[in-house]
Amino acid sequence: MWSRLAELPLAIEDYAVERLKRPPAFGRDRGTDLLRLRGGGEEGLGEDITVYLPEGTAAPRLELAGEWTLGSFCEHLAAIDQWTEPPKWDLALAWRNWAYESAALDLALRQAGEALHDVLGLAPAPVRFVNSFGLGDPPQFATLRRRLDRYPGLRFKLDAEPTWDRALLEEIAATGAVDTIDFKGRYGLEVKDPDALVPLYARVVEIFADAILEDPHDEPGVPEVLEPHRDRVSYDAPIRSADDIDEARVVNVKPSRIGSLRALLDVYATCRERGVRTYGGGMGELGMARGQIELLASLFHPDGPNDVAPTPYNDEELPDGLPSSPLEPRPAMGFRWAD
Repeated sequence: MWSRLAELPLAIEDYAVERLKRPPAFGRDRGTDLLRLRGGGEEGLGEDITVYLPEGTAAPRLELAGEWTLGSFCEHLAAIDQWTEPPKWDLALAWRNWAYESAALDLALRQAGEALHDVLGLAPAPVRFVNSFGLGDPPQFATLRRRLDRYPGLRFKLDAEPTWDRALLEEIAATGAVDTIDFKGRYGLEVKDPDALVPLYARVVEIFADAILEDPHDEPGVPEVLEPHRDRVSYDAPIRSADDIDEARVVNVKPSRIGSLRALLDVYATCRERGVRTYGGGMGELGMARGQIELLASLFHPDGPNDVAPTPYNDEELPDGLPSSPLEPRPAMGFRWAD
């Protein structure tokens, strides 16, 4: 698949960056930078999610103008410094690189008058999505209930906490609306109450008998609880290249975490060859990039519990009139979802 994209001609004349913001939600500020690459009367769009990092976020003015192929442009990006100072998190290097590469893909396709799915020879399909969030501290079932009351068909990916007791788990499970439980055990975060982990996992695997179990901890006792459920254990945070798939049975593919088009397509191909189940996820995209990950989901894993809900689903209070799952495919020319 990469060879079909790498030879696309790409002409860049200039570029601009525009700040996108939405109101804070669940205690977090939300902002991104919209990247606009311009050339040949067309514009390619990408999104840099690094702006919320506390340091090293400023991007220097890069030398991007010229006549390229998409492949040679990506090689050029890999050889230049995209930061005024090194970011605190190495992962941010991938996030920013993805912004430039995705914008370049969009521009190259639009200059060629092509849509991504046509070039790859893939048919877009309706995208099943979930709404992802935590229940707070202390956890509040009402957060989930309000969303279901407004959108009864909505499905969820919930961030688990050791404070979830059996009564809360059973109340959540009774909705029948949870597809994924995310333990966030692969981010290197401090485990504040290790003794509570094994009881939490034991309750979750019993009560949520069909849910995907994402990013479990590697603390003593947890692997033993999960062993009978290996086919539904998923990995998200560790997946940055095809080499990271290893023995995984299910993976959450996040394009901005992988950081490059070639590596992303390699992940998709490797998962297909090994029979690994895939679904997609986002990293706080607010603009065109949310549509881009929905488009990728429609091409590679439309039936998975994709964490790619339209951006307003991540507001604290849901507005009326949001699209329901599955999203009807609406690919447009370039690497984008039609408005």
